[in-house]
Amino acid sequence: MIFKGERIFWAISLQVAVLNFYLGGFGPAQPLLRAQQHTSLAIAGLHGTAMGIASIIAGLLGPRIVHRIGRATTSWLGMAIFCTGVFIFVISPPIQLTLFATLLSGFGTSLVVNVMVTQLSHHYSRDASKAISQSSGVGSIGYILGTLTVGMIAGTSFSWRLGLLAVLPASAILYIFTRRAIATEHIPDPIGHQRGPLNTKFWISWFGFIACISSEFAITFWSAALLRERLDSSAAISTISIMAVGTGMGIGRWFGPHLLRRNSLDRKLLAVMAIQFVGFAALWSSHRLWFSLIGLFAVGVGLSMQFALASLRLIGFSEDRPDLAIGKSSLAAGLAIAGAPFLLGIFGDHLGISRAFLLVPVLIGIAMATVVAIPSQRSIDQETA
Repeated sequence: MIFKGERIFWAISLQVAVLNFYLGGFGPAQPLLRAQQHTSLAIAGLHGTAMGIASIIAGLLGPRIVHRIGRATTSWLGMAIFCTGVFIFVISPPIQLTLFATLLSGFGTSLVVNVMVTQLSHHYSRDASKAISQSSGVGSIGYILGTLTVGMIAGTSFSWRLGLLAVLPASAILYIFTRRAIATEHIPDPIGHQRGPLNTKFWISWFGFIACISSEFAITFWSAALLRERLDSSAAISTISIMAVGTGMGIGRWFGPHLLRRNSLDRKLLAVMAIQFVGFAALWSSHRLWFSLIGLFAVGVGLSMQFALASLRLIGFSEDRPDLAIGKSSLAAGLAIAGAPFLLGIFGDHLGISRAFLLVPVLIGIAMATVVAIPSQRSIDQETA
């Protein structure tokens, strides 16, 4: 554990864990929310669209906010907005309000995650991919706990949404005890926020980033629905089963950087994409719960490092403008989050969720093709601790 005792690493990682607690409960619970609100798959998928729009807004405003108040303050502003959105979501039954709440929480989430990438990339430099991946690994614990909490409550007479409220006291405690760990003096750059045109290599890699995030959110939003259709399992069992994805993500994010340390950035990314493809094939072809869980776990391992590695590729192509690169990555993530769950929901309404899920391997193939076509500018030496 190369970051043992690093307060800035753990402060940032715990922020991500709180965000992931909500995402771990919210994503797999889409069939539960759909049943409460009596909506189609496509309409339920609009919650993903709301998260995507929020990410796009964060991508547009993020570099300006960071320029004005600094990365550390931006992260806490994001946490406050996130908590406000979660509270509204929990107390608001109508879909109009849950969509607004999802937009708000998604905006806060994107601000925090974008700052996490740039903070860790700046602070750890040569160990950036390891720091970002392992920070996300700590965050996966929150995802697992969120999925478990909502899944357990779903089998009772209580509303599953109440479990999401745990993020409010957790965020308050985190702010009280860790705010000084990431506090830095900020002096706005006199020339203004990072801006300017980006090269063709960046934009092709950006397109691949969209495919990465699309495949992730298509799986996390609708895998529970696939299990219910294929296995006729209960809502609680289907939701809790998605813990296998979070578990795979956590293990992959923590141990992956060590196992793949002698590989270049691009080889690492292609390796985890290949694992995701194999895991998806197992999941899609399965009609037994235990085999589906193995597939979900492998999918989680495959997804584990993709965000960190793909983000570092974008930073590498940004010509020393990391905040701008991550702002643009947030736009890509927004398009992916807005589009993938919604499109898969539309296909699911017309073709059935099983056939609709064939969108996922297409997305994986597109992402892999962009990595092969546009080699990273980051050397093997930079990726080896």
